[in-house]
Amino acid sequence: MMKKRTWVAGVAVVLALGAAAVFLWNGSAGQKAAAQGPRGDQRAVPVSVATAVKKSVPVRVDALGTVTTIASVAIKARVDSEITAVKFEDGARVKQGDVLFVLDSRSIEAEMNRVQAVIVGAEAQYDQAMRDVARYSELITKSATTQVTLNNAQTQMNVSRALADSNKATLEGLKVQLGYCTIRAPISGRISMANVKVGNIVRQADTMPLATINQLAPIYVSFTVAQRALPDVRAAIAAESSAVEAIIPGSDTRANGQVTMVENTVDPATGMATVRATMPNENEILWPGTLVNTAMTLRTEERITIPATALQLSQAGAFVFVVKDNAAIVRPIKVERTVDGVAAVSSGLEEGEVVVTDGQLLLSAGTRVSVRGNVGS
Repeated sequence: MMKKRTWVAGVAVVLALGAAAVFLWNGSAGQKAAAQGPRGDQRAVPVSVATAVKKSVPVRVDALGTVTTIASVAIKARVDSEITAVKFEDGARVKQGDVLFVLDSRSIEAEMNRVQAVIVGAEAQYDQAMRDVARYSELITKSATTQVTLNNAQTQMNVSRALADSNKATLEGLKVQLGYCTIRAPISGRISMANVKVGNIVRQADTMPLATINQLAPIYVSFTVAQRALPDVRAAIAAESSAVEAIIPGSDTRANGQVTMVENTVDPATGMATVRATMPNENEILWPGTLVNTAMTLRTEERITIPATALQLSQAGAFVFVVKDNAAIVRPIKVERTVDGVAAVSSGLEEGEVVVTDGQLLLSAGTRVSVRGNVGS
C-alpha cells in the first residue's frame, strides 16, 4: 500500500513538470511571434536621421589667447609738489586731455613773477644802454668822448640783452613746470584707482605711478599657432579674410576682430608663432589680462556635411549608419574636420544620403529601422 502511494505521488510530480515545460515553451513562442511581423520580419528600431548636404564650412584654427592693451600709460609726477585735487573717480573712463591731478603750483608761480621782474629790469637797462651807445657814437665823431666810453656802453647793452634773453628762457621753463602741475590724461581709456590722494607729496623720483590708464578700445588678443598653419594664416591676412572670434570661457560673450600681425619668428623650442588680432571692443567686453578661447577663420570651403552626432568610431576609423530601404547600412567615411557640431566629410558619403543621428547603439548592418520625426539636415 505504501509503495502504491509513492508511485502515484511520483506520477503526479512528473505530470506537473511536463505541464510547466509546455507552458514555458508556449510563452517563449508567443514572445518570439510578437517580436516578428506577420511574415517573421525583425522589429524595426526607431532612429533619428539627417540628410547629408553640401555647404560652406569654415577652415578654423582654435587656440588659447590673452587680452593685452594697445597702450598703457603710467601717470607720474614731473615736479615735486603736493596734490591739491584728484579730478577722477577710481576705475572711470577718461578721455585724452581730461584733468586727472592738480598739484600745488604757488612756488612756481612766485618764481615766475620774480623772473618776470628781472626780465623787465634787464630790458630797461638794455634800452638805456642803447641810448648811451647812440649818444656816444655821435659824440665820438666830434671827438667829444673817448672810444673806451663807447665800448663800455656797447658792452652794457649786450649784457642787458643777454640777461633779458636768459631770464626769458628761464620763464619758459617755469611755464612748462607750471603745466606739469595740472596732470592730464595722455590717452583715452579706463583709469585705475588713484594711488595717492589730496595732501600727499609727490616727487619725480617716485617709482609708483599716481594711476595707470589702459586703452580698451581697440584692444589686442594674442595667441600662438603651429608653424604648419603659418602659410594659411598669412594668405588669409593678405586676402583680408582672417577673422578672429574671442570667447570668454564660461560665458557666451563673444568679440570679433581681424588678425593684424604675425610675429617675425617661430619659437624654435615649441614650433609656435605668435599671432595678434585687433578687436574693436567698443563695449569693453574684453578686459586686459583675460584668457580667452580664440577661433581664427582662414577661409571657407564647400564640403558634404552631416551632424557630428552621426559619427561613430571603430578600430578601422570613422563610420556612419546610412538608411536605405528602411535598413541600416554601415558606411566608412573620412572626416576632414568638425566645426560647431557639423562634420565635414571628404569621402564616403554623397549629398542627399540619410544618416542616423540617434539610436545607433541598437543598430548593426542590415538592421531594420523606422524614422521618428522629420528628417533633419
